[in-house]
Amino acid sequence: MRILVANIGSTSFKYRLLEMPGVSVLAQGRVERIGQPGGDCPDYDAAISRCRGEIVGKGKPLEALSELSAVGFKAVHAGPLGGARVVDDEVLAAMEEFSFQAPAHNPPYIAAMRAFQRSVPEVPLVALFETAFYGEVAEAVTTYAVPYEWKADLGIRRYGFHGASHRAASEKAQELLKRNDLRHISCHLGGSSSLAAIRNGVAVDCSFGMSPQSGLPHNNRTGDIDVFAVFQVMKQKGYGVDEVAKILASQSGLAGISGGSGDVRDLSEAAAGGDARARLALDVFVDAIRRYVGAFLVRLGGVDVLTFSGGIGENSPEIRKAVCQGLGPFGLELDASRNQAVSGEATISTDRSPARILVIPADEERIVARATAEVVQAQVT
Repeated sequence: MRILVANIGSTSFKYRLLEMPGVSVLAQGRVERIGQPGGDCPDYDAAISRCRGEIVGKGKPLEALSELSAVGFKAVHAGPLGGARVVDDEVLAAMEEFSFQAPAHNPPYIAAMRAFQRSVPEVPLVALFETAFYGEVAEAVTTYAVPYEWKADLGIRRYGFHGASHRAASEKAQELLKRNDLRHISCHLGGSSSLAAIRNGVAVDCSFGMSPQSGLPHNNRTGDIDVFAVFQVMKQKGYGVDEVAKILASQSGLAGISGGSGDVRDLSEAAAGGDARARLALDVFVDAIRRYVGAFLVRLGGVDVLTFSGGIGENSPEIRKAVCQGLGPFGLELDASRNQAVSGEATISTDRSPARILVIPADEERIVARATAEVVQAQVT
């Protein structure tokens, strides 16, 4: 079975063609600056057409489009409508309903899904929602202290995201440690960041809440904030809901603190040069991560493995070192030389550390492809 996994950004389209169930990569590519100056694809239809031209034809991974079993999407938010499911009018309507909660994610995914429906109507489309990994989280963890009708009638609750990445890290950790009874804290750190608490391969908590703007501070999205602080700003500045939502979703986070870039690479360079606000942004980021690490240590009753994934988690020894500082009494002892020398998958804890610290490259495409294949097979049978 051949699955095309589509990873959609606000102006980008990355794809990977996988042979299942062996998960071998047949092709991969990306299109940047869709509809933007400097780009050569005006919309997702053009980007999909380019992808199709690169993977279908004589001498290419697919000789005919009929060899493509399905297209899988790492979709983000459809509220209570989660899991893995065929993309249909109900799914698209649910995603549109929750676009306010995921303004950087849902609109481009909806546009891309509709473009695929037009371009390859004969190929099944499957969405694996990032909320899917959190289906067994206790109701006490997902419930906000607001009028219960908000939850029952409007879906106001904690959902959790980055499910595919945290699930992949969990499976790899179990494989490496040869155990399936792990107390696992998974750190996905990148332009968007989150932590998940996982027990025996099942998520029991996540730093994300109702929207991808919550939890840790992200590149340019706020993370956790007292809602009444936002109300105060709205009253003082005269902002409307949409205006303040745009600020929180695109002008906040690490970039908002630094006044410039929210990229940790840029912030580290600036901080090394004496930029106090860049240093503050990094310190706020690390402090938020450690706050959730502490909470999840309590949630799990200890820890057997701590993992780092994502662009920052895999490539920033500085952030990993800062997160692990002083965690020896909790069984997490970082090896400084191993941490500095990481390339790909690696153990970065000392040999005497009671708990393992691992770097695990993110592998979301495999999780999406597997879920997609299961949905397609279920339809056939």
